[in-house]
Amino acid sequence: MISEDGEMARLEPETVAGKATAESGVVLLDGPGGVAVAMTPEAARETGHSLIAAADQADFQPNDIIPETT
Repeated sequence: MISEDGEMARLEPETVAGKATAESGVVLLDGPGGVAVAMTPEAARETGHSLIAAADQADFQPNDIIPETT
């Protein structure tokens, strides 16, 4: 994400998970901060697989954004 001054903006990672529900054949994702997305079942499935794959990769990457808790 690029800020108004042209610099890369640092995103704060969310620590609260979103919640998915199904209604009338559509998958609804309610995320933190008021994020809401409606998806077809196929798009939701692909998004879920993509999120899991990215989370698995992120587990093994150095992270200087999220503070460690003790």
